[in-house]
Amino acid sequence: MNRRTTHVAAALAATAALLLTACGSGDDGKGSKGDSSDEAAGSSAPPAKKKPTKSASQLALTKNEVPAHAVREPADNFVFAKSRDNIKLSKPVCAPLGHAMNQYPVGDTQDSFVRVAEAKEFDGTFTYVTLATYAPGKAQDAMADLTKAVGACKGGFTAKGDKASSAYTSVTSETAGVAPTPGADDSLAFRATTQYENNTHTVHAQATRHGDTIALYYSVDGNAFLQSRAGDGKIFPAVVKSQEKKLS
Repeated sequence: MNRRTTHVAAALAATAALLLTACGSGDDGKGSKGDSSDEAAGSSAPPAKKKPTKSASQLALTKNEVPAHAVREPADNFVFAKSRDNIKLSKPVCAPLGHAMNQYPVGDTQDSFVRVAEAKEFDGTFTYVTLATYAPGKAQDAMADLTKAVGACKGGFTAKGDKASSAYTSVTSETAGVAPTPGADDSLAFRATTQYENNTHTVHAQATRHGDTIALYYSVDGNAFLQSRAGDGKIFPAVVKSQEKKLS
């Protein structure tokens, strides 16, 4: 294992062990349904073909699609919880936040998939992307639940996994994400804080909806835990731009 790989592994391990989770995984996919395009105008026009909704794994970023970043599937070495049902919340209304910030989708999905990205000039920060597809109308419900949770959980909440606990001291809505998402039907962004060894760690999250698909972006500074300093894990704009391009 080379020095950089060791550093990455150490940052991931620290992130998992010190309150904030590292590499989670999504629900098992069950495929996705197609949605209808607009009907062709005029009685003589051929019937419009249905545009199939791609599965989350088909929409996920590949390792070379984000400039200056490495993208991969997260390993399961440091999972916060083996399943979404294993995450227990101090406030049930905060469940969408606990799921979104632990690499699980929000709401009832048909299919989900996770990627993790890091800068090739490694700075200790990781951006996770959780993609999920939904039955018609269910993605809107999931976004509504996430929006409600951001407002209801301002004072913080605790999420408990199989071996660790994440105590968030505050949740704050942010007016915009880190990169433009002009093709999205709906979007929101927020940040959350947690305390460790008298240091404040800030994590950022962003969600966008494209029809029946939701992309959840979440970022954490693993090095801040290793170095016992305050952290502010910003989402990589290049990751958002590349993923949103595949969804638009």
